[in-house]
Amino acid sequence: MKAMLLALCLLIASPVFAWDGVDSETGSSVEIGKGNLVRPGQDIEVYNHDTGEYKDVTVEGVRGGLGSVEVEVYDNETGEYKTYEMEK
Repeated sequence: MKAMLLALCLLIASPVFAWDGVDSETGSSVEIGKGNLVRPGQDIEVYNHDTGEYKDVTVEGVRGGLGSVEVEVYDNETGEYKTYEMEK
């Protein structure tokens, strides 16, 4: 359990690599680019591969699962909440 928590913290705190995942609602492929600190309260930039657009969102929460990490975000522009299923 401690090893999984440590791995999750290192993955989330590491600004070196891009992080790939999927928008749970739309199924769109998304990427959290390097340099983004994915922690609650932080603003991050997300690239949607399907639309070709970048979005600035605020991280509301991060939860680790068995095969992925859920990142809950708030889109300040549209007022929508979204959940991204990110690869571990």
